[in-house]
Amino acid sequence: MTELIWEGKYVDGKRQSPVRVALPFQTIETVNESAADRRRTLDLFAAGRPTEWRNRLIWGDKKYVLPSLLHEFAGKVDLIYIDPPFDTGADFSFVSDIPESDEIFIKEPSILEQKAYRDTWGRGLDSYLEWFYSTAVLLHELLAENGSIYVHLDWHVSFYAKLVLDEVFGSGNFQSEIVWKRKDSNKAGTTLATVTDTILFYSKSETPTWNAQYVPYSQDRLDKAYNLQDEKGRYALADLMAPGDRAGTKADYSWNGVRPRSGRHWSYTLERMKQLESEGRIFWNSAGIPKLKIYLHESKGVPLSNLWTDIAMVKGGTESVGYPTQKPEALLERILDCSSNTGDLVLDCFAGSGTTAAVAEKLGRRWIACDLGRFAIHTTRKRMLSTLGVKPFAVQNLGKYERQAWQTAEFQSGGEGAIEQQRSREAAYRKFILDLYHATPINGHTWMYGIKSGRMVHVGAVDAPVTLADVKAIAREAWKMASSGKAAGKAAADILGWEFAFELNETARQVAAESRVDVAFKKIPREVLEKKAVDQGDIKFFELGALSVEPKQKGRELTLKLTDFVIPIDDVPEEARKAIKRWSQMIDYWAVDWDFRDDTFHNQWQSYRTRQEPDIELSAKREYQAPGSYKVVVKVIDILGNDTTKTLDIQVK
Repeated sequence: MTELIWEGKYVDGKRQSPVRVALPFQTIETVNESAADRRRTLDLFAAGRPTEWRNRLIWGDKKYVLPSLLHEFAGKVDLIYIDPPFDTGADFSFVSDIPESDEIFIKEPSILEQKAYRDTWGRGLDSYLEWFYSTAVLLHELLAENGSIYVHLDWHVSFYAKLVLDEVFGSGNFQSEIVWKRKDSNKAGTTLATVTDTILFYSKSETPTWNAQYVPYSQDRLDKAYNLQDEKGRYALADLMAPGDRAGTKADYSWNGVRPRSGRHWSYTLERMKQLESEGRIFWNSAGIPKLKIYLHESKGVPLSNLWTDIAMVKGGTESVGYPTQKPEALLERILDCSSNTGDLVLDCFAGSGTTAAVAEKLGRRWIACDLGRFAIHTTRKRMLSTLGVKPFAVQNLGKYERQAWQTAEFQSGGEGAIEQQRSREAAYRKFILDLYHATPINGHTWMYGIKSGRMVHVGAVDAPVTLADVKAIAREAWKMASSGKAAGKAAADILGWEFAFELNETARQVAAESRVDVAFKKIPREVLEKKAVDQGDIKFFELGALSVEPKQKGRELTLKLTDFVIPIDDVPEEARKAIKRWSQMIDYWAVDWDFRDDTFHNQWQSYRTRQEPDIELSAKREYQAPGSYKVVVKVIDILGNDTTKTLDIQVK
């Protein structure tokens, strides 16, 4: 077998295998789930019975996400479509609108996205092929025996990728090279214009799911072939004779004095010919040869070939969501129609703008969509909510489990016992975060680990959110340190955390203020999971936004109104600041869980901006069916993709 070799494929003569760290998924939000859906799921879970299927939108790196899917979905995915990065100039940045203005700004790639890009193209084609091979191996394991995979590429890597796919799926399971004409040539150059992409189509076995598709006849074909008409409609003429001498068989007979020409036979039995004649389907031409009438309204069209010239790329309009590599829904509809059936499971681990998930939803397929980019996940979530009749779906990540695996792998432990080793590893982790935050480590304190510009610094654990109880303890220790002179200046603390409990924000600030401590909450960015990424520039610790919500009650009816939203101005790109005149322009999306149960945030109402509907509602209303105490959680996602939450305790009489 011909084999493609690249640097890194073999180490010490051994073939390198993909990373196989399997981690549990965390559901961080359920979207579009009604109260009845929620109760039914809780009842099934409590009874130990399987819960209903939920489509999944997963934020995470494929090197962790794909192995983590294997436990549940190995051999169960019916169709995979991937549109991996194949342009060596790609940089993950894209243009974003400033709401309620004519201004735009460039959303730069995160350091994590830059790291992913370097992992893919850092050593040129060698690193791309190693990355692509590892991905293909895991996808092959996820695919069902009758499943298919479509890999969307362009001229940069398609030839190399085919050899990799031949190795993983077997050259005998190569089904077709689809050539998609995505645009017309619009200018002259020094060479031929590139107007096509390539989609490599493979199956896992010799018996993949296949539903034949047809395209309409061209006008030229209609004019030339279907040029006759009777009372039943337009028709073309087809030969009633087929190649091959079938002398002495049922295909060898005289029909109204006519016998088949030499070397040919009748296509139908004598009984069928009589039936066709009684139906008026036989046409005798001027040479006295019978022909079969093929009516246009009975024809399915031309069988689909591997040259697709009838699907245009997305150019604005209602389908556009502003994503630079967005693919048209018609392209995915054709692929899903060809290689899947209603109820089948479709996977896209390069979700981008969410086209695959949106089409799968419309066609009644189940779906799993994954992406590394925060904005891709947010764009897909909004797009799914815009899809008519969308079923409830879950937004997931690998959360604390991914961080635990990272902490164990990245930081050396000291000491002999398991407890001492864990403490040593946690200390190394905190020092790493403090270095990224440009803080000086300090020792001898329970809650304070560093100091920066006169402010004390707390570093949250990798596997637990910062809670209100934590804030109270941090405030007490900060006050004691300032009062005893162990900290210069006033009592002030920066609290760094991966996650923050919903009830923090203003509540925690109020508690700290009562202790006469100035606190700032800053999110540890997911980018620090890739230690090498820090060499590319400063890690940004975004301060949590402050959200003001005004509740009004009238009987059992609750109305929530957003009255203010503030994020630190330093977090806003400079080119965007001048266009922002009102706090509401910073809000891209907000949602409400009207009855939060201290578990997963359940999106029961939402308002968001799209290109077609740029306005956003600033109030929401709910009528409760029963009196009681309710915890209401409001989640806002700003134009930078960061989320802020606000918790309200409501008494309904």
